[in-house]
Amino acid sequence: MAGGPVPRVGADEKLQRLLALVPWVAAHDGPSLAEVCARFACTETELVEDLRLLFLCGLHPYTPDTLIDVDVADGRVWIRYADYFSRPLRLTPAEGLALLAAGTSLLAAPGADPEGPLARGLAKLAAALGVSAEESVDVSLGPAPPETLQALSEAAAHHQQVELEYYAFGRDEWTRRVVDPYAVFSAGGQWYVSAYCHAVEDERLFRVDRVRRAVTLESEFEAPDGPRELTVYRARPDDPRVTLELEPSARWVVEQYPTESVQTLPPTDGPVGAVGVAEGTGGRLRVTLAVSEEAWLERLLLRLGPSATVVEGDPTVAARAARRLLARYPGVASPPWSTSG
Repeated sequence: MAGGPVPRVGADEKLQRLLALVPWVAAHDGPSLAEVCARFACTETELVEDLRLLFLCGLHPYTPDTLIDVDVADGRVWIRYADYFSRPLRLTPAEGLALLAAGTSLLAAPGADPEGPLARGLAKLAAALGVSAEESVDVSLGPAPPETLQALSEAAAHHQQVELEYYAFGRDEWTRRVVDPYAVFSAGGQWYVSAYCHAVEDERLFRVDRVRRAVTLESEFEAPDGPRELTVYRARPDDPRVTLELEPSARWVVEQYPTESVQTLPPTDGPVGAVGVAEGTGGRLRVTLAVSEEAWLERLLLRLGPSATVVEGDPTVAARAARRLLARYPGVASPPWSTSG
């Protein structure tokens, strides 16, 4: 088996799955473990570990009437709420809206029942607040097709290989590749699948909304040992680096993209002080970023325009990209900015 270590399922993903499955299991009065695993794309071992956490869920003084009850017997599972949950809650409007937003986000989790008890409870809460849940709270984790998300989650849970038809954003082309899906997770409002890609013989991260087709194969893979944390981006040691000087209007780059160094530049000529991003200064910044794909850097520089200057790295990247773009529109003038400083 080739590939890197299997990623550790993050605490956020475990909590999201647990919060989604509790109301579903409680409403279905003893579903089988296999049925729950299939719906929430997890193994039986992972499910049992999740259910064990429920025994610790409750309120002070942690007496039986304040704890959630879980029974697992003969391949089936029952969840019974603590007596505390039968008591009406007293919420402020702010608390109610926060709960409505959190619950609506949870409905986007794989396996959540859009017509189940959680959805009905949120509808009652929205009515009590005098708002429309659909119009007032719009929570979306990327336009990932539900069938694709479900297929990838099940393949990851059962260690089955998947053939993807995938849009490579960095190269601006559709590709076809076979992957070993390790885990499906959400981050930054998008769904991702961490997988070993046989086309490049290395681990890669794929955005699910860029998957046009996912076919689960009969071939299985052996998940490697050594769990690791899931991250959206990991720069490779051999990736080129670029250093940009950003005008105050382009400070959003630091918030939106991972940077390896950030310096605040003085308002006048003088030595650069290697200090962190000072809130409220509004000054120019010098940042260093890893560049895994030149096409990504081209798009970033075209978007920044005159607000960015390349001070280390290839200063002609933006100009070359701009010329290719302008060549499609005869008669349009050349870009007014310089990338060489």
